[in-house]
Amino acid sequence: MHSEKSRNIICDMMRLVLDTNVLVAASRSRLGASFQLLEAWQDNRFTAVASVPLFLEYEAVLKRPEHLRVSGFALPEIDVLLAQWAVWIEPVTLHYLWRPQLTDAKDELVLETAANGRADAIVTFNATHFLKAAAAFDLKVWSPADVLKRLRIMK
Repeated sequence: MHSEKSRNIICDMMRLVLDTNVLVAASRSRLGASFQLLEAWQDNRFTAVASVPLFLEYEAVLKRPEHLRVSGFALPEIDVLLAQWAVWIEPVTLHYLWRPQLTDAKDELVLETAANGRADAIVTFNATHFLKAAAAFDLKVWSPADVLKRLRIMK
């Protein structure tokens, strides 16, 4: 049973949708903000939310030959990574679809997950793709570095 203090910490935790490009960047390099963000996620510093279609996109993109070649991962290692992320992610059911809002159909998955999952922000390297539509849903759009700055402030 959670104490009142721990319950407030859980309720106050940021809820984020990670765009696929952030996960790709983290898989390709351990040196950048994306990898540090995944470490913060592993340390339970924020809640990541994802829908089934978005998670399937994560899998499809991470398993592309060009990403495997750069990351050095083999397909079974990607499966292990995805299985771990599936444990950490809070699943989102897509009750409402608001298409079209964006020019890229794959970005729609991210926006719809954020809106349905009551996310605080979308974490992406393509902020300009999301800014106008995200504002209509009262969502922030941050880079991985932006999130890390916020997490340091919240310590």
